Amino acid sequence: MGRGHQGEWGEEESRDLIDIRGQVEKKLTGNKKVWEIGKETSDPESGRQRQCPFFDELHEVFTERAKTVQSQSRLSDDNDEDDDDDPSGVNRSTCRKRKAERDVPEMLKEFLDEQQRMEMEWRKMMERHAYERRLFEQEWRLSMEKRQRERLIAHRTWMEAEEQIRIKEESRAQTRHELLTTLFTQLLNDDHL
Repeated sequence: MGRGHQGEWGEEESRDLIDIRGQVEKKLTGNKKVWEIGKETSDPESGRQRQCPFFDELHEVFTERAKTVQSQSRLSDDNDEDDDDDPSGVNRSTCRKRKAERDVPEMLKEFLDEQQRMEMEWRKMMERHAYERRLFEQEWRLSMEKRQRERLIAHRTWMEAEEQIRIKEESRAQTRHELLTTLFTQLLNDDHL
C-alpha cells in the first residue's frame, strides 16, 4: 500500500480511487440523497478541506455530480408541472416522489454494489501491479546474479592470464640466470687455464 503506516494509502492509490469514483459519479443518475451523502464529505463550509489532502479532487467529483442531479431535477420539475393538471385528479408528481423515496434503498444498494465492484477491481489491479513488480524484481535479481557470475568468470580469466604471464616471465628470468651463470662459469674457467 502506501509509503506510510501499514493500511495507509499513498497519494497515487488515493488519486486512482478518486478518479475511478469520479467516473462512477458521471454514470450515476437521479438520486439527490446519494449526492447529499457524498457532499457531506466535501463541503468546504464543514472545514474538511484542511483535513483531506485530496479535497480538490473530491470536490471536483462531487461538484460534477451536483450539476448532473440539478439538471435532472430541473427536467423532472418541468415534467411534473405538466403532469399536475391531470384530469383524473391524481397528482403524478406526488406519486413519482413517493416512488423515488421507495427507490432510495434500491439506489443505495446499487451504489454500494458499485462501490464494492470498484474496490474489487482496484484490488485486482493492485494485486496485478504487485505481481508484475515481483516478476520485474525477480528478473532484475537474476540479471544481476548473471552479471556477477560473468564478472567473476572474467576476473578469474584475467587472473589466470596474469598468472601465466608471471610464470613465463619467471621461467625466462630463470633461463637467463642459468645462461649467465653458465657463461660466467665458462669465462672464469677459461681465465684460470
